[in-house]
Amino acid sequence: MNLRFGVSLWKLEDRASWMEKSRRAEDLGYHVITVPDHIDMPSPFLACVLAAEATSSVQVGTFVSNTSFYSPALFARDVITTAQLTGGRLEVGLGAGWKKREFDAAGIPFEAPGKRVDRLVATLDEVTRAWSVLGGPTAPDRPPLMIGGNGDRVLRLAAKRADIVSFAGTIFDPQGRGMQFLTEQQMDERVALVDAELRTAGRDAVRRNIIVLRTQVTNDRPAALEDYSRFLRGTLSPEQVGELPAVLIGSPEQIAEQLIARRERFGFNYITVQESALDTFAKVIALLS
Repeated sequence: MNLRFGVSLWKLEDRASWMEKSRRAEDLGYHVITVPDHIDMPSPFLACVLAAEATSSVQVGTFVSNTSFYSPALFARDVITTAQLTGGRLEVGLGAGWKKREFDAAGIPFEAPGKRVDRLVATLDEVTRAWSVLGGPTAPDRPPLMIGGNGDRVLRLAAKRADIVSFAGTIFDPQGRGMQFLTEQQMDERVALVDAELRTAGRDAVRRNIIVLRTQVTNDRPAALEDYSRFLRGTLSPEQVGELPAVLIGSPEQIAEQLIARRERFGFNYITVQESALDTFAKVIALLS
C-alpha cells in the first residue's frame, strides 16, 4: 500500500481559523484530518464536519473516540450523521480510553481495562449493526473503522475487525512516571501479535497506522536528538531516541528514510503527526508523494 499521511488537529480558536487550517492541511498533501477525543479539546464529530465543509477531498476522522464516554447507540447515530454530513469522507477511530482524570471530570466511572474494552466491543458492534440497517444497493459505504491501542485484546480486536490498526507508540510506565515510549523491539512484539491474528482471521488488506508524538524537522539531527534526550530526563540516550517508532527527528530526507525503513520493518503505511508539525512535515510528504 502507498503511504498515507494524517494530521491530528485540536487547537480550536474560532470557525474561520479552523477552516483555514483544514484547507492548509489539504493543500499541503495530507490525506486525513483527525481530531482527538479529550474532554479539554473540541468535540470531534462537530470539528470533523466543519473540516469537511472547508475542504474538498481530504478524509476527516476521530483519533480516537473514547468509547467509554458514550452510549453505543448514540455514538452510532453520531457516526451515521457525520458520515452523511461529510459526504462519505469520514474515518472512525475507536479506543477504550485511558486518562482517569478525564473520566473524573466527565463524571463517568473509570472502570477496569477489561470493562472499557468490553464497551469498545459493544460500540463497534452497534456501529456495524446500525450501518447495516441502512441496507439496500444505494446505501453508502460504511466509513473505514480504525481501532487504536497497545494491549493484547485491543490489538487482536483491531486485527479481526478494523480496516485500520493503529499502534500506540507509548505504554504506561510501570514505575508510575506517566507514559513511556515503546522501543523498536517492543513494537516488533506488538506487530507480531497483530500479524498472527491477521493470519488466523485470513485478512491481509489492513492499513497500519502509527501516531507520531514527536516530529522535528531539522538539519542538525544529532543536536536535536541530544536535546530531546535531555527533555526525557536522560531515560533514553540520543541514539535510542532516534530509534523510537513514535519519534521522527531529522532533515526531510532523513525522516523520509526513517518512514521507509519503518514501513519495511513494521508495515506502517499510514502516518499521523501532531498539529505542531502541520507545516514542517509537509516537506517530508512532498518527498514521498
